[in-house]
Amino acid sequence: MSNPEFPDLRGLPFYDEPSTYLLMANRLWAWEFSGWKPESLSWKTGCYIHAGLSDNQMNFTGPDVLRLFESLCVNNFETFSIGAMKHAVFCLENGLIASHGILQRNSEEELRFYAGGPWPVYHAMKSKLRVKAEMPRWYLFQVAGPTSLETLERAAGEDLSDIRFLRFRTAKIAGKAVEIARIGMSGNLAYEVRGPIEEGAAVYDSIFKAGKDLGIQRLGWRTYLVNHVEGGFPQMTWTFSSAMLEDAGFAQFLGGNHPPFQITGSVDPADMRARYRTPVEVGWQSTVRLNHEFIGRKAIEAEMAKPRRTVATLRWNQDDVLDIHRSLFGQGEPYRTLDLPTTPTWKDGMLAHADHLMKDGRSIGYSSGTIYSYYFREVLSMACIDVEQSAIGNEVIVQWGDHGRRIKNVRAVVERFPYLTEGRNNKLDTSAKA
Repeated sequence: MSNPEFPDLRGLPFYDEPSTYLLMANRLWAWEFSGWKPESLSWKTGCYIHAGLSDNQMNFTGPDVLRLFESLCVNNFETFSIGAMKHAVFCLENGLIASHGILQRNSEEELRFYAGGPWPVYHAMKSKLRVKAEMPRWYLFQVAGPTSLETLERAAGEDLSDIRFLRFRTAKIAGKAVEIARIGMSGNLAYEVRGPIEEGAAVYDSIFKAGKDLGIQRLGWRTYLVNHVEGGFPQMTWTFSSAMLEDAGFAQFLGGNHPPFQITGSVDPADMRARYRTPVEVGWQSTVRLNHEFIGRKAIEAEMAKPRRTVATLRWNQDDVLDIHRSLFGQGEPYRTLDLPTTPTWKDGMLAHADHLMKDGRSIGYSSGTIYSYYFREVLSMACIDVEQSAIGNEVIVQWGDHGRRIKNVRAVVERFPYLTEGRNNKLDTSAKA
């Protein structure tokens, strides 16, 4: 299971079997294990375990910790009980999303923020509030799919069905104390298991062995983002870009210590607004509560009163997709390659992709997050589309390619959002009062 000469895998064990790892943003990432086809089926037919968000958390403590986050987040904080979690969303004054992630309440004066970057650290440091920020090294394993609960119950040796959506509690796996949280941003039955990073390899191994006959797959970064498009969860640095560097103070705070933007797509690279989103444009209006003051409140309130754009799934025309691949065998410049299962391939930096979305020769929004779904046998992408063009069945054009290069007009149809509707937390209580 382990190899002392193998590089730091941030909580993962090393198995002596074929797998691929990638050095990205000065971190080692698990890229692929059994292959993208079986890995992409895992959250429909069994479950997966994924560790790509490990070592990416921040603890905030102090008597003013709730006041800090209330001033930053669009969320409601009137009812946020200990043991609960929120999908916290942070914006700039103009309403563009700066960051988002899971915010967890551990005690009266402690909150933990997962996988959303240092945006709240910057605000904690520049405020006069009594808040301290720390960054302990913890693993975070996502276990998702129809057999995820049974797998974790085997590993923990106890009934875990009492853990409601957006709640967490402690248990033991491999003799180690762990946090088990019920959270799945793409809507299917899903959990997170967390603890100190030095204990991660033993916990991961125990979960993986417990799910062997339940269809568990180790999920690599190459295929991980397929579930965001299938399951209808817009994701920062994949289907849209963080606007946090538009804040001059924050950019100065980082001092250049951040990965570069990986800017792609048929939209002019200079047009970053096409790559940013507001909570309304990604369908997160239900997260917004206008009962408190927060950064971006006025802009978001005005947009909610008259939304211009919304989110939808696009299903690409198969003949046009085949034409993209066919261009590799002809003369002249081929179309931009449609990689499997995700394009662009997220290998370094903050992905900032945007393709023009057209109707009758005029712009109606943008397409991003392009995937091939082996489950549906379709190419899908996520649209930020004019509200009046968002009806299911509407035929549109995605201008596929890179700005200044050969462009393929791909016919696409607006489809349901989310596209994957089976197994969406339908066997357990999904209500949450966080």
